[in-house]
Amino acid sequence: MIKAKPIVKATTLDKTITASTDSLTKACNDAVTAITKKTAEAIKLMAEVKRHTKTKAILTRRSKTAAAKLKKDPNAANKKAVTDVAKEIKLTSSALDKARTNKAIVSTELAALRAASKRLNAYTKAITAADKVLNKPAKRRRMKKVAK
Repeated sequence: MIKAKPIVKATTLDKTITASTDSLTKACNDAVTAITKKTAEAIKLMAEVKRHTKTKAILTRRSKTAAAKLKKDPNAANKKAVTDVAKEIKLTSSALDKARTNKAIVSTELAALRAASKRLNAYTKAITAADKVLNKPAKRRRMKKVAK
Protein backbone atom coordinates (compact mmCIF):
# COMPACT_ATOMS: atom_id res chain seq x y z
CA MET A 1 0.00 0.00 0.00
CA ILE A 2 1.42 3.36 -1.05
CA LYS A 3 1.39 6.00 1.61
CA ALA A 4 0.13 9.38 0.37
CA LYS A 5 2.17 12.51 1.04
CA PRO A 6 0.51 14.82 3.55
CA ILE A 7 -0.74 18.12 2.18
CA VAL A 8 0.97 21.22 3.57
CA LYS A 9 -1.14 23.37 5.88
CA ALA A 10 -1.43 27.11 5.35
CA THR A 11 0.17 28.00 8.70
CA THR A 12 3.19 25.77 8.00
CA LEU A 13 3.60 27.27 4.56
CA ASP A 14 3.34 30.80 5.98
CA LYS A 15 6.00 29.99 8.60
CA THR A 16 8.29 28.61 5.88
CA ILE A 17 7.91 31.75 3.77
CA THR A 18 8.57 33.99 6.76
CA ALA A 19 11.65 31.98 7.75
CA SER A 20 12.95 32.12 4.18
CA THR A 21 12.57 35.89 3.91
CA ASP A 22 14.18 36.32 7.33
CA SER A 23 17.17 34.21 6.32
CA LEU A 24 17.47 36.18 3.07
CA THR A 25 17.46 39.44 5.03
CA LYS A 26 20.07 38.04 7.44
CA ALA A 27 22.22 36.96 4.48
CA CYS A 28 21.99 40.51 3.05
CA ASN A 29 23.17 41.97 6.35
CA ASP A 30 26.00 39.43 6.61
CA ALA A 31 27.06 40.24 3.04
CA VAL A 32 27.18 43.97 3.78
CA THR A 33 29.31 43.33 6.88
CA ALA A 34 31.68 41.03 4.98
CA ILE A 35 32.03 43.51 2.12
CA THR A 36 32.91 46.39 4.45
CA LYS A 37 35.53 44.29 6.25
CA LYS A 38 37.07 42.95 3.05
CA THR A 39 37.10 46.43 1.50
CA ALA A 40 38.99 47.77 4.50
CA GLU A 41 41.44 44.87 4.25
CA ALA A 42 41.89 45.46 0.51
CA ILE A 43 42.59 49.16 1.07
CA LYS A 44 45.14 48.28 3.75
CA LEU A 45 46.87 45.78 1.44
CA MET A 46 46.85 48.28 -1.44
CA ALA A 47 48.63 50.81 0.77
CA GLU A 48 51.12 48.16 1.86
CA VAL A 49 51.89 47.20 -1.76
CA LYS A 50 52.33 50.87 -2.66
CA ARG A 51 54.67 51.41 0.28
CA HIS A 52 56.81 48.37 -0.57
CA THR A 53 56.95 49.35 -4.25
CA LYS A 54 58.14 52.82 -3.33
CA THR A 55 60.75 51.41 -0.95
CA LYS A 56 61.98 48.98 -3.60
CA ALA A 57 62.37 51.81 -6.13
CA ILE A 58 64.36 53.87 -3.62
CA LEU A 59 66.56 50.89 -2.76
CA THR A 60 67.17 50.16 -6.44
CA ARG A 61 68.43 53.70 -6.98
CA ARG A 62 70.55 53.43 -3.84
CA SER A 63 71.95 50.14 -5.14
CA LYS A 64 72.98 51.77 -8.42
CA THR A 65 74.76 54.62 -6.65
CA ALA A 66 76.45 52.22 -4.22
CA ALA A 67 77.62 50.04 -7.14
CA ALA A 68 78.97 53.12 -8.91
CA LYS A 69 80.86 54.17 -5.75
CA LEU A 70 82.24 50.63 -5.37
CA LYS A 71 83.41 50.65 -9.00
CA LYS A 72 85.09 54.02 -8.48
CA ASP A 73 86.65 53.22 -5.10
CA PRO A 74 86.68 49.51 -4.19
CA ASN A 75 87.03 49.57 -0.40
CA ALA A 76 85.35 47.66 2.46
CA ALA A 77 82.83 50.41 3.29
CA ASN A 78 81.55 50.63 -0.27
CA LYS A 79 81.39 46.83 -0.55
CA LYS A 80 79.40 46.66 2.71
CA ALA A 81 77.01 49.34 1.44
CA VAL A 82 76.32 47.31 -1.71
CA THR A 83 75.66 44.11 0.26
CA ASP A 84 73.44 45.91 2.77
CA VAL A 85 71.34 47.43 0.00
CA ALA A 86 71.10 44.03 -1.71
CA LYS A 87 69.83 42.46 1.54
CA GLU A 88 67.25 45.22 1.99
CA ILE A 89 66.07 44.82 -1.61
CA LYS A 90 65.68 41.08 -1.08
CA LEU A 91 63.63 41.59 2.11
CA THR A 92 61.49 44.27 0.50
CA SER A 93 60.90 42.14 -2.60
CA SER A 94 59.75 39.17 -0.53
CA ALA A 95 57.43 41.40 1.53
CA LEU A 96 56.11 42.95 -1.70
CA ASP A 97 55.42 39.54 -3.26
CA LYS A 98 53.61 38.40 -0.10
CA ALA A 99 51.49 41.57 0.00
CA ARG A 100 50.63 41.24 -3.71
CA THR A 101 49.47 37.63 -3.32
CA ASN A 102 47.37 38.56 -0.27
CA LYS A 103 45.90 41.48 -2.19
CA ALA A 104 45.00 39.23 -5.12
CA ILE A 105 43.29 36.74 -2.80
CA VAL A 106 41.33 39.46 -1.02
CA SER A 107 40.30 41.17 -4.26
CA THR A 108 38.92 37.93 -5.77
CA GLU A 109 37.02 37.22 -2.54
CA LEU A 110 35.70 40.79 -2.51
CA ALA A 111 34.51 40.48 -6.11
CA ALA A 112 32.67 37.24 -5.27
CA LEU A 113 31.09 38.85 -2.20
CA ARG A 114 29.94 41.84 -4.22
CA ALA A 115 28.35 39.58 -6.85
CA ALA A 116 26.55 37.56 -4.18
CA SER A 117 25.40 40.73 -2.45
CA LYS A 118 24.05 42.07 -5.74
CA ARG A 119 22.03 38.87 -6.22
CA LEU A 120 20.76 38.98 -2.64
CA ASN A 121 19.64 42.60 -3.01
CA ALA A 122 17.86 41.79 -6.26
CA TYR A 123 16.03 38.86 -4.65
CA THR A 124 15.07 40.96 -1.64
CA LYS A 125 13.74 43.79 -3.83
CA ALA A 126 11.73 41.34 -5.93
CA ILE A 127 10.20 39.70 -2.85
CA THR A 128 9.40 43.10 -1.33
CA ALA A 129 7.70 44.21 -4.54
CA ALA A 130 5.73 40.97 -4.73
CA ASP A 131 4.67 41.30 -1.08
CA LYS A 132 3.54 44.86 -1.73
CA VAL A 133 1.41 43.72 -4.67
CA LEU A 134 -0.02 40.71 -2.84
CA ASN A 135 -0.83 42.58 0.36
CA LYS A 136 -2.76 45.42 -1.27
CA PRO A 137 -6.15 45.94 0.28
CA ALA A 138 -9.07 45.05 -1.96
CA LYS A 139 -10.57 48.01 -3.78
CA ARG A 140 -14.10 48.88 -2.86
CA ARG A 141 -16.47 49.39 -5.71
CA ARG A 142 -18.71 52.38 -5.76
CA MET A 143 -22.28 51.99 -6.64
CA LYS A 144 -23.16 53.60 -9.91
CA LYS A 145 -25.29 56.68 -9.64
CA VAL A 146 -28.68 56.19 -11.04
CA ALA A 147 -29.64 58.81 -13.63
CA LYS A 148 -32.84 60.71 -12.77
